[in-house]
Amino acid sequence: MALVEINFDGIIGPSHNYAGLSPGNIASANNAGAVSQPRAAALQGVEKMRANLRLGLAQGFFLPLDRPNKAWLEGMATDMASAEPHIRAAAFSASAMWAANAATVSPAPDTADGKCHLSAANLLTMAHRSHEWTGTLAQLKLAFADEQHFAVHEPVPPPYGDEGAANFMRLCPSHDEAGLEIFVYGKSGGPFPARQHIESSKAIARAHRLDPERTLFIQQSDIAIAAGAFHNDVVAVANERVLFTHEQAFEEPEAAYAAIRTKMPEAEIVIVPADRVSLADAVQSYLFNAQLVTLPSGERALILPTEAQANGRVWSWLEEHVAGNGPIRRLVPVDVRQSMANGGGPACLRLRVVADPTTVDQRFIADEAKLDRIAGVIAEHWPDSIAPGQLGDAALIEQVQQARLALLNACDLAALA
Repeated sequence: MALVEINFDGIIGPSHNYAGLSPGNIASANNAGAVSQPRAAALQGVEKMRANLRLGLAQGFFLPLDRPNKAWLEGMATDMASAEPHIRAAAFSASAMWAANAATVSPAPDTADGKCHLSAANLLTMAHRSHEWTGTLAQLKLAFADEQHFAVHEPVPPPYGDEGAANFMRLCPSHDEAGLEIFVYGKSGGPFPARQHIESSKAIARAHRLDPERTLFIQQSDIAIAAGAFHNDVVAVANERVLFTHEQAFEEPEAAYAAIRTKMPEAEIVIVPADRVSLADAVQSYLFNAQLVTLPSGERALILPTEAQANGRVWSWLEEHVAGNGPIRRLVPVDVRQSMANGGGPACLRLRVVADPTTVDQRFIADEAKLDRIAGVIAEHWPDSIAPGQLGDAALIEQVQQARLALLNACDLAALA
């Protein structure tokens, strides 16, 4: 079978809550202390995957990690009963649902050894995400265990932060052809931390055995980070020949566009001007935190949150683009409001892997029947709601852990317990 793009969505875990743990993430900060709805959140995620299948797209998934992370708490010389509230919240976080931060992925056509390379992200900038990588790496090694086709790498070591594919783009004639890999990094100094360090990006490019002539390192703009674009995928997204970007996404945009066109002359760069859609509108609507996909018909579609449709300035620009001769031909709004309230749109929820689906462990590949089974477990076992003050509740902790075990068993993945 030919190489295709598979979107692996993180199933939203039963510990999903709004603790406001992520400085620079505007939605997370604005909703800190609110009551979350883990069951509704997870079912929204399943429906997004189901909608992708019905569009004819290849779909996979990752499982929630074990929460609270008792091993991490032990390393901090505490436990859920006695931990300070911010440590308790960090141990309980369901943020691994945002699979775009799980790893950086270089497809086989781009690498010197002809394998698809995946590097787990260290996520060390934020405490609540810094302990994800061990559970994520275990899933990556299981899902992509075929060493003839995949190479799975451990994270870049400290002190250099890496937040995975959320700061990575790939342009190519088609998914199964060699492409141009673009690593976007930030520089600290503004009101919010820059989470992607250039040294991490360079290390991943070396580990993945990329051709330097087909690799770029581009700086994210300081003003975008300050506006709440804590990852590049809040202000830019790429698919095949198309780069869809906000005018203020990059520190030196004209130099970035020139470098891209030099290495890939056929690239189509769609720039949304700031006088039509401000950075504030881009961050509020998550216009760019969308899945830009190629449908089986060859038509390009933008799978974007309903918040983008509700923003008049954003939707007006999009409708004009689709009505014209632009490369994006179809808009597909999806409801992921529970994730959006924590700062994660459709693109945050998925990791893109270009591979032959038959070479992936089939337990991680979605179909309608499997999604039905997953939805049934969620409906039965996931908490209806969680308030931040409940995180130390022993009964809730037991429910969260039993819910995850029920899902692992339903997916024949008890080995991850």
